[in-house]
Amino acid sequence: MIFAYVIESLLDQTWYTGMAMNTENRLLEHNNGKNRFTKGHRPWKIIYTEIHPDWATGREREKYLKSSAGKNWLRKHLNE
Repeated sequence: MIFAYVIESLLDQTWYTGMAMNTENRLLEHNNGKNRFTKGHRPWKIIYTEIHPDWATGREREKYLKSSAGKNWLRKHLNE
């Protein structure tokens, strides 16, 4: 199983969307500065996850969540 996830910077409320097999381990990598983009916005917290059966489905959903329509959907979903 693959997780599509969104994390939010506690520093400046920036969002980052990605995919991982283990979101907790991936969050540790983000918070330890292992990703160039997220390194400058530490610390991070997970604000949204979805489970997908395979990499292709997860990647499709990740791309959607990165789009403006996906970001709007996510904002609405998180506010409910």
